[in-house]
Amino acid sequence: MTLLHYTPPTSPYLEIVYQDEALVVVNKPSGLLSVPGKDPAHRDSVWWRVTRVFPDARVVHRLDMATSGLIVLALGKAAQAHLQRQFERRVVRKHYRAVVAGHLPAQRGVIDLPMRCDWPNRPRQMIDLMAGKHAQTRYQVISTSDATTEVLLFPITGRSHQLRVHMQLLGTPILGDKFYADAAAYAAAPRLLLHAEEIGFEHPLSGQAINFHCPADF
Repeated sequence: MTLLHYTPPTSPYLEIVYQDEALVVVNKPSGLLSVPGKDPAHRDSVWWRVTRVFPDARVVHRLDMATSGLIVLALGKAAQAHLQRQFERRVVRKHYRAVVAGHLPAQRGVIDLPMRCDWPNRPRQMIDLMAGKHAQTRYQVISTSDATTEVLLFPITGRSHQLRVHMQLLGTPILGDKFYADAAAYAAAPRLLLHAEEIGFEHPLSGQAINFHCPADF
């Protein structure tokens, strides 16, 4: 993936929502990578910024560069392994808030369409009923206007660009999506209107359920 003119936001430089001896939770702004790119010019990222404060911070999961919201990093190998197992077992509770063009076909529903990378056009992803990997998203409409819908998205699986592709396939692309929206929906917002609003999991040390909520700024 080539990032032309990568200029990630710097104010705030690092918004830490929560921190203890096992983990750090950050509110990632839209436009910042989760992890460094291969090009040294793309070093700036959530991981890079967090490791300036917590050198032992380790990646557990990622958000698309254009997506904002809650991202969790582990402190140390043991916490990383514990948290990664929860993601692999799909027991992490999370939802995203989005604003999409048009109206969804129902107030709530499930999209179950397998996906794979569109290699000639990567990082774009595509639906492939034969070779795609299982991808499932639950949605719940919050409100509608004449031209848009505000919706909560619950990814059952965690494929790259899953929410963006599934919304596009329903004919309701996320506003500001440069990969999957039509020209009008892309121009309708200054950024991708997709935000990781809530995440919950088992604390790697105490074993207690822990939950974080961070409202979208759009």
